[in-house]
Amino acid sequence: MRLESPSDRRRSQMTADQPSLHRQLLKGLEEEVYTGTADGHVLPLSAHVKAAMDGYTTEPDGRNVEFTTAPYRSYQVLIDRLMAKRCALRRYLEAEHGCTLVPGGALSLAGPDSFHFSDPDNPYYRYIRDTYGNRVVTASTHINLGIDEPDELLRAYRVLRLEAAIFLALTAASPFLAGKPTGQHSSRWLRFPLTPERVPFFADAATFAVWMDEQLESGTMQNQRHLWLGIRPNGPATPRVLDRLELRICDRISDPHILQAVTALYEARVWQVLEQPDLDPLRERSSPKLEELAAANERAAGTKSLDAVGVNWVDGRALTFRDWIRSMLDDVAETANRHGFASLLQPLEAVLANGNPAIQWLRRVEQGTTPQQVIQEAIVELAALDREFDPSCPLVA
Repeated sequence: MRLESPSDRRRSQMTADQPSLHRQLLKGLEEEVYTGTADGHVLPLSAHVKAAMDGYTTEPDGRNVEFTTAPYRSYQVLIDRLMAKRCALRRYLEAEHGCTLVPGGALSLAGPDSFHFSDPDNPYYRYIRDTYGNRVVTASTHINLGIDEPDELLRAYRVLRLEAAIFLALTAASPFLAGKPTGQHSSRWLRFPLTPERVPFFADAATFAVWMDEQLESGTMQNQRHLWLGIRPNGPATPRVLDRLELRICDRISDPHILQAVTALYEARVWQVLEQPDLDPLRERSSPKLEELAAANERAAGTKSLDAVGVNWVDGRALTFRDWIRSMLDDVAETANRHGFASLLQPLEAVLANGNPAIQWLRRVEQGTTPQQVIQEAIVELAALDREFDPSCPLVA
């Protein structure tokens, strides 16, 4: 399955997509991506990017750049807007620095202790470096879904936090650090400093707001965005005004076809929660028990992704994430069809059959390719894939 080319887009939007938009949630994407050379070495270019281009921001370390889309109901428009920004970034990097985008969710080839400030005068960035080191220097894709009713948003948070590990298993793309396999499929997630250490399964939006106030007052969180976990309630004035559920656990999803499919699976599951008022893990277990289960599933998915064994909170079954995802795809098919995006799930079948990036990259290493060669080959392959969607994207020789 291929995404539409720009020349096909107007026609498709007048046919299949538009009639179903009222049955779909608003969706927004945030991409964090490494910048660097074609041989896979990441470079601190984000301050240059921010100064030269509107709509791009820095992270504490200058080697990754962040950009976002506005929210859209249409999948095609959403991916189109993301790819326009990604390809604009590719063009700038090539023209001004002779560089490109480096795939993966972790510093695959860089030294384990390196840190390059994007803005050394920013006190929050200095706090991040001093507190966490380069464990935060990661690349990921965050997927936001709009939910207007705060307490329903919190119920969706409770369900999807227990299932977030599924999305990590699908997207794991960080099996290397400092040029060597780590034995983990998502080194990014297993190294990332989840903050605060304990985050409850909030019973409602009011409880969430009080809890966050306490974290800010105690200094456990430095600001409202310093809530780092696999999925979180978010909004224009967190914690008092919430309007979206942000899935943060995914390693960066380079393939736009897979990104669209992962977003569709996430939306389908959220629709199931919204349409089934009794679906709530707090009805059966306490928050500490749920926190323990979610953490265990995330550790398992970060280690062996699709081949790892997780526990489905709904029925207590232990099964591989590959089998859990197959079951979920069957389960959400009717919901996705009713909301007009069932066909977008199709690329996930290839992920289950062929593996996520981490599995594919490690397979190449087993065949004799070095991690550096794997990353170099992926740089070329993914630039070509982006160009298939947008002919303005530069290739990498």
